[in-house]
Amino acid sequence: MSSANRKVREMRQTARRIFFDSSTPSTWTVIRVVLIAFASWYLASFLINVLIALQSLIFLLILSVFFAYLLNPLIEYIQLPFERRNLQRFMPRTLAIGIIYLVFFLSLALVIAALVPRVSDQARRLAINVPAYAESVRTEIQELSERYENYKIPENVQSELNKKINEIAADAAGSITGFLSDAAISIVTYLPWLVIVPIFSFFFLKDANTFKVWILRAFPPGRWRSRAEALMEDINDTLSAYIRAQLVSCLLIGLICTSGFYAFGINYSLLLGILAGIFEFIPLIGPLTIGLITTLITGITDSLEKAIYIAVFLIILRIIHDYVTYPRIVKGGVHLPPIVIILSVLVGEKLAGIPGVFLSIPIAALITVFYRHALEHTGNTGFLNRMLNEQSPKLADPNDTTSATNETEKQANQS
Repeated sequence: MSSANRKVREMRQTARRIFFDSSTPSTWTVIRVVLIAFASWYLASFLINVLIALQSLIFLLILSVFFAYLLNPLIEYIQLPFERRNLQRFMPRTLAIGIIYLVFFLSLALVIAALVPRVSDQARRLAINVPAYAESVRTEIQELSERYENYKIPENVQSELNKKINEIAADAAGSITGFLSDAAISIVTYLPWLVIVPIFSFFFLKDANTFKVWILRAFPPGRWRSRAEALMEDINDTLSAYIRAQLVSCLLIGLICTSGFYAFGINYSLLLGILAGIFEFIPLIGPLTIGLITTLITGITDSLEKAIYIAVFLIILRIIHDYVTYPRIVKGGVHLPPIVIILSVLVGEKLAGIPGVFLSIPIAALITVFYRHALEHTGNTGFLNRMLNEQSPKLADPNDTTSATNETEKQANQS
């Protein structure tokens, strides 16, 4: 009996130490932590749903920002001679934006007028000829089937093989027709964006310095404001480098592919070359998709031998561009490890489809910029930071931005 009482007494003492010891969190503390965790989870779910509901609007705004970054160097180039002579009043930013807009859209209209008739004609001919190409594929399959008889292949195996080949041929023909129809529907659906994006970009370009001053004034003067301005400069440099590299890559790949397709003498060279340039804007998935489409169309409309030549040509072009030309174009502005690029693209595609793939690399690059600035601001370092520093240029020094805010405010007032 005494041993049982002793055990009960020990259990009471243990419970008293657990529940009443000052080092043990109180019940209300545990409840608060649980409530905060549930509230955070609910808020995160709500924000994700809001972002999903507004993803079209967000993507529209992001495209507007990208278009503004595309034209901003040209606008600054026009204003530079006037600024050197203190004649900014003769070339205000609004006038410079108007001139660049006029030149850009006139040039775009001339290019469209020259290319669209030929491209649309090739697309129309491809759509019309798809049934004939499918019939040609079936004829080739029939010839292969007749050859099988000479090798005494069992009838059930031959029948199943013919069935599978016919399904592949039908799927290929349907894929081509579906791709062309989906592309036409997408162009019609997003046609209003051709007007909305330049309008938004105009205000981004016109009020860029005003936005910057407004954001900087939200931070207290001194270390925090200097860090915020240095961070904004690095974000600007990163986005400028990425957009410049993507634009030049699209033009370069489109020109090389069009010339190469013409040199190989494949059908629909202009259409496929322009699509190669457009798809270059979508990391990883875009070049892979247009490569498969071009090889498939060449194999169906021309010959298997020429399709192999085209595949080898595109692979060599991809290697040269990724490891030689693209690093020179981007000039250290956006350099991420290959594994980060692949994971970013996969996550972007999973979260937002094609827009997510399109935005995955710049978002990943901006995250690394924020991460490095956070570590530098707190004085910490680590393996991940050292790896990212090897891939990216040196950050802007916040200590050199003492008068940068005043200069930004001056530019905002002038514009």
